[in-house]
Amino acid sequence: MDPASEVEYEIPTMLRVHKSGRVERLDGTETVPPSPSGDPATGVASKDVVLDPASNLSARLYLPTAAAVAAGEKKLPVVVFFHGGAFMIQNAASPLYHPYAASLAAAAPALVVSVDYRLAPEHPLPAAYDDAFAALKAVVDALLRPGADAELSWLAAHGDASRVVMAGDSAGANMAHNTAIRLRKEGGIHGYGDKVSGLALLHAYFWGKEPVGGEPADAGYRGGIEQVWERACGGSFGHDHPHINPAAAPEEWRRIGCGRVLVATAELCFFAERARAYAEGIKNCGWEGEVEFYETKGEGHVYFLFKPGCDDAVRELAVVADFVRRC
Repeated sequence: MDPASEVEYEIPTMLRVHKSGRVERLDGTETVPPSPSGDPATGVASKDVVLDPASNLSARLYLPTAAAVAAGEKKLPVVVFFHGGAFMIQNAASPLYHPYAASLAAAAPALVVSVDYRLAPEHPLPAAYDDAFAALKAVVDALLRPGADAELSWLAAHGDASRVVMAGDSAGANMAHNTAIRLRKEGGIHGYGDKVSGLALLHAYFWGKEPVGGEPADAGYRGGIEQVWERACGGSFGHDHPHINPAAAPEEWRRIGCGRVLVATAELCFFAERARAYAEGIKNCGWEGEVEFYETKGEGHVYFLFKPGCDDAVRELAVVADFVRRC
């Protein structure tokens, strides 16, 4: 066997890492082009932009139809969205996430900034967290300084700096939570403050060493989830680190940098018990804000990406869109 092709480890259905260092992704590598003139299904226009030229951090930006913009408020809410994929697969332009971001932009309506952050294992955590915070700062800067960046002109022209919502699914929801924590810990963003309007956590990837509620205690089951975390962070953070287990640091949790939180999960999601515990925990930790909880019965983890047209997915999108409108 060619030594360069020997496998160091594999995470089934996700990726294979060779001893040579080559990473072979088994899913989440496909992309679809943006629709600058408007998506046929939603009418939402989209384009790829660079948020931070120094680090080459990019995003796909979504703008609702002219009619939706004209019929709404003078300025639209802005959703900074982080895609899921266990920190290791998927991208903002994937066939899963492009339609979802466009649908959310149309339903709210809102400007959506879907961030393409660095992926592990080539860039282990906290790289994705750093990119998420950099993305938020770049979006805020574009909103506060019209004309500073022509590429981000949609934000300056149509986005409301007082209505910024961070959102994400699975690993992306984990990133949104940790970015809101960091926003307060670092004293905020100059000229903006230390709170966004809202935080929408969809089927968030949270875990911990000990089972919560009805979580399976089976070592094999838990070990599989824990292996993903270990590979994503390169072993830098334990299974009860606040990055993965917010309940481990209530002193940080109660200072989360937003005014309103939506926690959405599904009955059969791997992380459903964590979502329920998160919603209860943030209500009781001393945080001063509003918490909303939404659970879909009979569905699994991020089902709405795979079955976007089903009744449950349509309802969940409406819940998220309504949350964004009210932030």
